Amino acid sequence: MFEDLHLAARAANFRPLTPLDLLDRTIEVHGQRPAVAWHDHIWTYAEFGALVARMADWLRAQGVGRGDVVSVMLTNRPEMLAAHFAVPALGAVLNTLNTRLSAEEIAYILDHAGSTLVLCETRTAGALAEARVPVTRLCDAPGQPAAEEGGLNLFHGPVPVLDWADNVLSETQAISLNYTSGTTGRPKGVICTHRGAYLNAVGNVLSLGYTTATSYLWTLPMFHCNGWCHTWGVTAAGGLHVCLEQVEPAPILNLIDRHRVTHMCCAPVVLYMILDHGGSGPAHRVKVTTGGAAPTPTLLAGMEERGFDLVHGYGLTESYGPATFNDPGEDAPGTVEARAALLARQGYRHTTTGGIAVVDEAGNDVPRDGVTEGEIVLRGNTVMAGYFRDAEATEASFAGGHLHTGDLAVRHPDGQIEIRDRAKDVVISGGENISSIEVETVLHKHPDVLLAAVVAVPHDKWGETPWAFVEPRKGASLTEADLEVFCRGYLSGFKRPRRFVFGDLPKTATGKIQKFLLRETAKKMVT
Repeated sequence: MFEDLHLAARAANFRPLTPLDLLDRTIEVHGQRPAVAWHDHIWTYAEFGALVARMADWLRAQGVGRGDVVSVMLTNRPEMLAAHFAVPALGAVLNTLNTRLSAEEIAYILDHAGSTLVLCETRTAGALAEARVPVTRLCDAPGQPAAEEGGLNLFHGPVPVLDWADNVLSETQAISLNYTSGTTGRPKGVICTHRGAYLNAVGNVLSLGYTTATSYLWTLPMFHCNGWCHTWGVTAAGGLHVCLEQVEPAPILNLIDRHRVTHMCCAPVVLYMILDHGGSGPAHRVKVTTGGAAPTPTLLAGMEERGFDLVHGYGLTESYGPATFNDPGEDAPGTVEARAALLARQGYRHTTTGGIAVVDEAGNDVPRDGVTEGEIVLRGNTVMAGYFRDAEATEASFAGGHLHTGDLAVRHPDGQIEIRDRAKDVVISGGENISSIEVETVLHKHPDVLLAAVVAVPHDKWGETPWAFVEPRKGASLTEADLEVFCRGYLSGFKRPRRFVFGDLPKTATGKIQKFLLRETAKKMVT
């Protein structure tokens, strides 16, 4: 009876979920409120909408249409934010590029993604030297052309009509293609949908309390999982986006005071930068969401004293960024040590995360005893559609009806999860994921290296850093300096090992390197 044809979805009661609706509504309701701050300029939401329309119109003129991939290699600036709306408005797919990657890495991603074109700026243009697709450079500042050849200026000119409704045909349509750090050697392309982006954005609004009074400082790169969907979430709330191109403590503190920033997200390394900077903190409280390494008592105490309240989150590219939040809020314990112990946990599932579990090898939930370890698995509408051009990896990641994260955790009696070990092949340093396999592959190219193993080593500032344990070939006279120079030719700076340790590597009877022993050795060496 409830499936009768007259009850089927129709135009009057169904519309595909998409973050584009969030912008439309905000322009309609809050058009004259401040939307984006950059340099000495502040644009209203009506003016930001015009920027989006000009970008979409320009892209259309370049031949971009439904299903095309548009790559952007930009810092946190208004056009980077606008691309999150202008590209999907054409039915195209947004591919944000990590500005820290090498030219070779960028070339691989552009080729794998089948990018139609790339937008860049002066400071990122160098990494596109090996790009085989058209590259367009944006102006360096509003009304100021880029050096030499000039740059595309989208801040001025007529405002074309932007009608995206016919281009978003399904809420399961791809909105973005984000590449992982390459945990199996090559990065994987994660496909996110309009539906997932919409829901995670709305979840951020609810979980972090975004309103029209929100002033959000972009210390988190927008290229990281589409800025953890805050690109769309802050917009949905009608809050202010405060753009920051280079993350340094002095401008961070300046912008916090100047725009009365209420929220920001960043890796722990940024927090250490702020602490090390010294001076006074903001005159008001700022809520900071951080991920990766858990905040230490020293970090927590220092940040609280300076006016920052920490929220600990967990997620991955495959979950649109945040999948859990731990915000103690008013329930926080009274001592710094107790608060740090609580914040070490990754918390409860995000408002719009459909389900999270910690399971054993058989797929059964582990006891909620805070001791028994298992793998974190996710499910729901904010889980990726799959890996682009990689059906095998997609099916493997979804085995058993969940997304397998590869992260080991325990579950506490109150339901909170706490990570105990990362996926073995990943080092998370300063918020960046580094594939140990990728680094090992480079080291094995050296003629004097017999075996190499890379592990994550705890670091007070960066959270973790990669160390390389190297077993030289017989008769070789390898030095740390030799391998440092060698790695420079293959790896981006943040991926290169911080230390090289020489000697025979511990192995099982079958010849498998025992990385857990290397981790223990490294920890002893730093204590």
